Amino acid sequence: MAFERLAGGPTGARRGRLSTPHGTVETPAFMPCASVGAVKALSPQEVREVGVELILCNTYHLYLRPGHEPIRELGGLHAFMGWQGPILTDSGGFQVFSLAPLRKITEDGVEFQSHLDGSRHFLSPEKAITIQQALGADIIMPLDECPPYPISHDEATDALERTLRWAERSRDVHKESDQILFGIVQGGVFPDLRERGVRELVRLGFGGYALGGLSVGESKAEIETVLRTTTPLLPADRPRYLMGVGTPEDLLGAMALGIDLFDCVMPTRHGRTGNLFTSTGRLNIKGAKFARDPSPLDSSCQCYTCRHYSRAYLRHLFLAGEILGLRLNTLHNLYFYSHLMQDARRAIDEGRYDVFQAEVLSRLSGGDTAD
Repeated sequence: MAFERLAGGPTGARRGRLSTPHGTVETPAFMPCASVGAVKALSPQEVREVGVELILCNTYHLYLRPGHEPIRELGGLHAFMGWQGPILTDSGGFQVFSLAPLRKITEDGVEFQSHLDGSRHFLSPEKAITIQQALGADIIMPLDECPPYPISHDEATDALERTLRWAERSRDVHKESDQILFGIVQGGVFPDLRERGVRELVRLGFGGYALGGLSVGESKAEIETVLRTTTPLLPADRPRYLMGVGTPEDLLGAMALGIDLFDCVMPTRHGRTGNLFTSTGRLNIKGAKFARDPSPLDSSCQCYTCRHYSRAYLRHLFLAGEILGLRLNTLHNLYFYSHLMQDARRAIDEGRYDVFQAEVLSRLSGGDTAD
């Protein structure tokens, strides 16, 4: 397990290569979410064919169903879901935020009431590591407390301190040499807390570092402030992961500051709601103006959807409720995200990322900008 920086300076956009037991990941890279062991609407082969190298699965969801022990018995998560590339598993820390009405936080861990059947489960930092070791993911995350927004400085401090204590407990029980354990920096929108989080996690020592607790309600300006003040503090020789963010514009801005890894449900979820990313901005395929439009979604895109189908047909499929429409939309959106990252890597290699970013942002300002 190794991370090699290939291009870019000590600050700003950078190119890297993350090596894992299940293959290498060229960075910057985007991970589609496969929370329950599947990227919604697509097969693993289709995900690989659009250029994705690394996917994200969720510890909490797989623990509840089908359970980590059955997955271990069936050869681990890679064999279970038929994905032979690298996998990162989140710890369930985001569910501390998203399932707030169904959980109780204590110093020992988090008690959840299952959103599936109401049963109660306790997830400690140690158990989160045990589950992820059974799943056999290549990159694993410690249990953390992802606080809501807005919160006070004192509340953010409490969440950070608990996250740091849990990080140390997670590191102490992590024994698998073929898995890389990241540390997660919390601290809300407060620069002093983010700085403290980085300092303490680096002291403990992790294979990579993630910025968590963002994109939970704060403004884009606040996110940018956190990134500008925190990212330069992270070790330059370790991969940097921005959790849960976001739009193409968000990714471009974060890459310019030195972020290596991203995940977000946006490309797949937007595909299922008919909102599509193109080189000239977002497009809402439900629009009546597309009813007789013979053109592809994006004339500059070479994905399977754009090479074979018209906007009129995709609109028809969506309005008719055909599953094929959701699949074709998702395939296009993931191709768009994957190739945005490929183009960014090429621009960094060629020393022209600033120009590339400005050109792409200018083009993306068109379109319907539909959510």
